[in-house]
Amino acid sequence: MRRRTFFILITSSLFILSACKDYLDRVPLDAIADETFWKNQEQLEMAATAIYSRVKAKNTVDMENMGENTMWPTTNQYKDIGSGVFPVTQPTVDGEWRNMYRDVRECNTFLANYHTATENEPGAKERLAAEVRVLRVLAYSFLVSFYGDVPLVTVPLEPDDEQVYGPRNPREEVVDFMLSELDLAVDQLPASIPTGENLGRINKGAALALKARIALAEKRYDVAEQAAKEVMDMGIYRLYSNGNPETSYWELFTDAGKLANGRNQETILARLHKIDIIMHNLSREIQVPDQFARFVPTKSLIDSYLCADGLPIDQSPLYSDASYEDVFKNRDPRLTQTVVVPGDQWGGNYDGRPVSENPDPSIFVRPKFSQDGRGSVTTTGYYYKKYVDPGAVPTYNRDDNDIHLIRYAEVLLTYAEARMEQGKLTQDDLDISINLLRQRVGMVPMNLNFLAQHHMDVRTEIRRERRIELVLEGQRYFDVRRWREGEKLAQPIEGVKASWFPELEGSTFRIGPDGYLQAQWNRRFEDPKNYLWPVPQPQLDRNPNLGQNPGW
Repeated sequence: MRRRTFFILITSSLFILSACKDYLDRVPLDAIADETFWKNQEQLEMAATAIYSRVKAKNTVDMENMGENTMWPTTNQYKDIGSGVFPVTQPTVDGEWRNMYRDVRECNTFLANYHTATENEPGAKERLAAEVRVLRVLAYSFLVSFYGDVPLVTVPLEPDDEQVYGPRNPREEVVDFMLSELDLAVDQLPASIPTGENLGRINKGAALALKARIALAEKRYDVAEQAAKEVMDMGIYRLYSNGNPETSYWELFTDAGKLANGRNQETILARLHKIDIIMHNLSREIQVPDQFARFVPTKSLIDSYLCADGLPIDQSPLYSDASYEDVFKNRDPRLTQTVVVPGDQWGGNYDGRPVSENPDPSIFVRPKFSQDGRGSVTTTGYYYKKYVDPGAVPTYNRDDNDIHLIRYAEVLLTYAEARMEQGKLTQDDLDISINLLRQRVGMVPMNLNFLAQHHMDVRTEIRRERRIELVLEGQRYFDVRRWREGEKLAQPIEGVKASWFPELEGSTFRIGPDGYLQAQWNRRFEDPKNYLWPVPQPQLDRNPNLGQNPGW
């Protein structure tokens, strides 16, 4: 079947891969059998589309709560994981294992059966198989990052297969497999950006970008550099811009930046959404108009943005924290395109002003700290605007903007970091990578001589760029761990300076020794324990041969 609207098919049907064996369970009696399926290209497209529907969507943003950029103010399992305070029985730890192996299982079934189908277009079968290989690698990339050594399963298994109860494969072996699978996929995928009825499908650029991400995470810097440069040399991707540096970055994450609009040549892989068909609830969760905002920026994130002169806040004469408003002035423009600042339009309804002084609730002036059922409450004093459509905030599950999974911006950051880690970084490298990101928003370029003059560490600055460019895109937790900077996850989550807001002083709010609001303080990070998740207890109960990770 030709796909009219790729993401609409996500909602379809009896996906035959649900008939595949669970990692331990038997085949349902009412499922479509392999013997009656896998006959033609139409069925292959249905199967591949259903596998796409498994890919993380808003859940990618939810994972931001494991890092120190963002905090979910109430109960959130990702927040608990990020704080280091969670047991081997934590549901998300088991849920990620089960979900990723579900994806692997379905991909394995596709790849074991697709050869038997007829095709309407020459090469269609191998192209679809290549897409599925990339999706299988994506699942394994999460498994390896979370758990380290994991079972490498590449074929459908019966419950009585020995491999079901075997040990885990070494991480390096799984990584070798992932990279080789991506190489196979690259040879079968089209180089052009998918459009029309193929919008949202994986192409050669997506496979290479994922290869660059995995290689960087595994410290295979030469491989990461080469893969990133291949994407750059394709010449088909460019950073999104509307011609206005004051809004281009922000606009990418709105409806205007949807791939379907044909204006976005930056997003390499995304989960697409369509109004009234398949939507998400991110706008409302970020600026809930009558309770606690679900995602709130932290002081650590706010402080990480450079000043407009290219210096950090502890060096720049431009920085002032005399007031809440001053903190946002003279900073990297990505700050005010990511975080709500006084005077912004927002969907959070009443802010921290008395209702009598709040004539236009759609304009933000000051944060709200106490819940009264009117207005969005923040536990840090900050709110996000990235990914928010103010018009969607009052409604439930009415967002149709894309969730960006891999952007060209990340490829540029990967290239710069890989060059730096190999000791090969030059000013020319920065000018074709990080400085393109800065140019988009009108920020001064990164200059190696400037960094040396001001005793600024190049590695620190490249990591800073990655942090602020990719905030709310689910990458921070993974970056902190691969950089072995776990101690950052053990620090209290802080917010605004209490002296800026009289209602915080002498109240029930917790104020840290430096005078900043503390939203969470019972955090810890044990090395090496928290650099990996535990093997989930339910999986160990079923298969003791899996073994457990250090410290768990």
